Amino acid sequence: MASIVDTSVKHAYSSMAGAPAINGTAGSLIAALDAFLVTGWGSKSVDSAVISNGVCRLSFASGKSAAEIHSVIQVSGATPAGLNGEQRVTAVANGWVEFKTALPDGAVSGSISFKMAPAGWVKPFAGANLAVYQSQDPQSTRMFLHVDDTGSVSARVVGFESMTDVSSGAGAFPSLLQMPGGGYWAKSAQATAASVNWVLVADSRKFILLIAPNSSVGATFRAGITRGFGDDLHFRPGGDSYACSLSFAETPAQGNQGAGGLDGPAALLHAMPRNYTGLGSSVLHVAAPFSGSSNAVSGMDAAFGSFPSPVDGSLRLTKKYLAEFVGATPRCELPGLFHVPQASAFNTFKTGDFIPGTGALAGRRLMALTPSMGYSSAPTAGNAGVSFVDVTGPWR
Repeated sequence: MASIVDTSVKHAYSSMAGAPAINGTAGSLIAALDAFLVTGWGSKSVDSAVISNGVCRLSFASGKSAAEIHSVIQVSGATPAGLNGEQRVTAVANGWVEFKTALPDGAVSGSISFKMAPAGWVKPFAGANLAVYQSQDPQSTRMFLHVDDTGSVSARVVGFESMTDVSSGAGAFPSLLQMPGGGYWAKSAQATAASVNWVLVADSRKFILLIAPNSSVGATFRAGITRGFGDDLHFRPGGDSYACSLSFAETPAQGNQGAGGLDGPAALLHAMPRNYTGLGSSVLHVAAPFSGSSNAVSGMDAAFGSFPSPVDGSLRLTKKYLAEFVGATPRCELPGLFHVPQASAFNTFKTGDFIPGTGALAGRRLMALTPSMGYSSAPTAGNAGVSFVDVTGPWR
């Protein structure tokens, strides 16, 4: 039976209890990706459990778990067996977590434990601070992401159509000509073990990652860069077997890391393995909002004025598309992420804030991210914006 609600979208962030640390040391990004995408993390043994009025409570005396409201856990060892599997958390405290169930009231037995549920990806190849990730969803494009985390302050990333080992593949995107050695993902502003703030959100085919590199320097430096890899929502009626994108920066320089962010200005820094016809090789795309300015950071985009709207107090959201240039026919829609075509949003929302969806997004929970092109200084409404990511789903 598992969950009675959709659990396809998972999310985690650095302030969760026991969350993996990303920092300026080799291998830290891979450790976080392993935990979130592949293995799960934050295992907790349960002392007792009971079902009452459609809610199951798992109790433990070992201290706060990693689970937070609306996160997804993976339960095992419970009787009745219908409780095992993924469950979306509805309430937490220092000694318990709760989730909804359709099972009848009564005691729960067994050697019960739970952990933060992984997003359902696999790691087919690995090496010393090297890793390859792939969606195992049978409907996915089955593309590979190679992560070289041998460096300190940044990692190198490249997608492949096929791979035979951790360092050998065909159909690279970006290609060797476009980006020799792959693109860059910033991890930290300094080569130390000081942790940075991060957010990961994913379904079984796409993950979105925000890292605030300068948060290793000071707690107020919470703005960052939003990257991602995986399958987008293609528009081609006959299908698009290569609708998988990787966003990246073209240099490791801290001042250039904002370019190519999913919620930043449009730039040809989103690689797909081939064009929509299935022919050719790696093609670079831009990510631009359907409404608003393609040259603005989300939440710093004054196309619809400032937030809150002086007319009705509303927050405006729009999806983003991928195309070969701004103004070209959209090829895909970016799943999960929303652009804010209003300025001054940072004055109200910061990374980790949650808001309820309304209208077409009713019943969903949206998490704020703080993107910036100038994250090396403390974020303000003048240098940082806000985007939102759907942590409820489904994205497809």
